[in-house]
Amino acid sequence: MVKKGPAKKLTIYVDESDSHGNKPVHEAVVDILHRKKVAGVSVFRGSAGFGSKGVYHSSKMLTLSGDMPVKIEVVDSEEMINRVLPDIYQIVEKGLVEISDTEVIKCCKNAQESNEEVKKRMKLQGKAKMLRVIIREDHKWEGEPLYEAIVKRFIMMDIAGATVYKAFAGYGPHKRYHKIRFLSRGKEMPVLITIIDTEETIRKVLPVLDDMVSEGIVVLSDVDVIKYTHGAGDPEMI
Repeated sequence: MVKKGPAKKLTIYVDESDSHGNKPVHEAVVDILHRKKVAGVSVFRGSAGFGSKGVYHSSKMLTLSGDMPVKIEVVDSEEMINRVLPDIYQIVEKGLVEISDTEVIKCCKNAQESNEEVKKRMKLQGKAKMLRVIIREDHKWEGEPLYEAIVKRFIMMDIAGATVYKAFAGYGPHKRYHKIRFLSRGKEMPVLITIIDTEETIRKVLPVLDDMVSEGIVVLSDVDVIKYTHGAGDPEMI
């Protein structure tokens, strides 16, 4: 099963007309990958290219359009790739087979963690760290509100949860008192983003905040998590 983190990418290049037994090579490869329960396979047909013979092929050439290059791409664990490699070696007599290191950032829904893995990851009790980020609501990051960009980054980094608070009054280093008034835009008001997670996880986000927050305050403190639950009907909210 594909999980977030380091993985291997297996790429196989063959000709569409290559055969193995009574079927095209690319179909034979997909069959064996499916039987070995590889997480997923993608097959791409080239629109133009040339191989070791130097013969140019294009889908626009009617006479050679059945001899186009085909790329088969697989991303899975190193263990799984090593398991299927001997079969691939036997099936692909001509063509190119390559393996490269890759990093899985996001998996498809079918490859999500098991419930036990999710519960284990969500369990947060005892000593932990609380990170507070105070920035202005109108601060931007690449065209979108900075606080939204930060929360999206936290989601991608598997932070247990984040809460954004919007202030209705306060002042900053310039000692100017701000308060949301009727019909005022209030966009200069501060917002507070709070997350609580393990120290190891929190330390990973600090370089990200250092890059994104050019004006504001980032505070880290120790906390004791007494109870951490989420509603069964809406696990997205704490």
